[in-house]
Amino acid sequence: MTKAIRIGTRASALAHAQTQLVADALAEASGRTVELVDVTTYGDVNRGSLAQIGGTGVFVSALRDRLLDGTVDVAVHSLKDLPTAEPEGLALGAVPVRGHWADALVAPGARTLAALPAGARVGTGSPRRAAQLLAARPDLEIIDIRGNVDSRLKRVLGGPDVPDERRLDAVVLAHAGLDRLGRAGVVTEVLGPDVMLPAPGQGALAVECRGDDEGTAALLAALDDRGSRATVTAERALLAALEAGCAAPVGALATVIDAGRLELTAGAFALDGTVSVRRTATGSSGEPARLGRELAAGLLAEGAAALMGEHV
Repeated sequence: MTKAIRIGTRASALAHAQTQLVADALAEASGRTVELVDVTTYGDVNRGSLAQIGGTGVFVSALRDRLLDGTVDVAVHSLKDLPTAEPEGLALGAVPVRGHWADALVAPGARTLAALPAGARVGTGSPRRAAQLLAARPDLEIIDIRGNVDSRLKRVLGGPDVPDERRLDAVVLAHAGLDRLGRAGVVTEVLGPDVMLPAPGQGALAVECRGDDEGTAALLAALDDRGSRATVTAERALLAALEAGCAAPVGALATVIDAGRLELTAGAFALDGTVSVRRTATGSSGEPARLGRELAAGLLAEGAAALMGEHV
């Protein structure tokens, strides 16, 4: 009997929904049984803010450990959570078709960002989102929040277990996560890149396997999407060249212009939203990492390192 393919995943509802997408596609492509294996990561047990605990790798390391020790054959991550350094002994087997890259606002009364009341309390655990929110609306009070999607939505949409002092006027969440949970209907505004550049790799999934597991790598190749891999490679190369972690106030978005070219827009932001550096460049889709590195050099020349400060 052929062994089942074991896929490591975080235990949250969103992680399960994302991993199930990969599991279904892998089962169809391989004809094999696929099992999900829950893994608890450091980011799941430490409830401190991402800025405090150091966001790089906190949702990833335990999954990679289970891959390396053979507990699982495949691990599925939100690609934006991956450290930019290449992991020893592992391979990025697939980047499936990317989901919605944008951030989304959820607010009572279908309010947009511009329509929020003066001094509105907006929840996010991301320095990148906080900085860009303050750039758009300096009057906002940014509330640092962690937790799963439902717990964040309750603080806006209400519930019997949410006291008034914990209520928020809005939260900002990844649109792709809401899509995958079937909750896209709560979105009151999709925040475009002119207002909020996404995290590098946002909306994409990363499917890793052991570097010496050629059989699994061959199966995962069927799930890989060339355009999605090119765009996230450009974005992550920029992040690596800036020497910034996934909690840094840096946004980047690459898009496929045509079959041969990419456009990459990126920005670095002061945490209080008062200053930013933003640039756009185009390059060959066959050399996405080069495009990312070149744009990063331009951002650094304009002072991006000083804006990122302690997050670099």
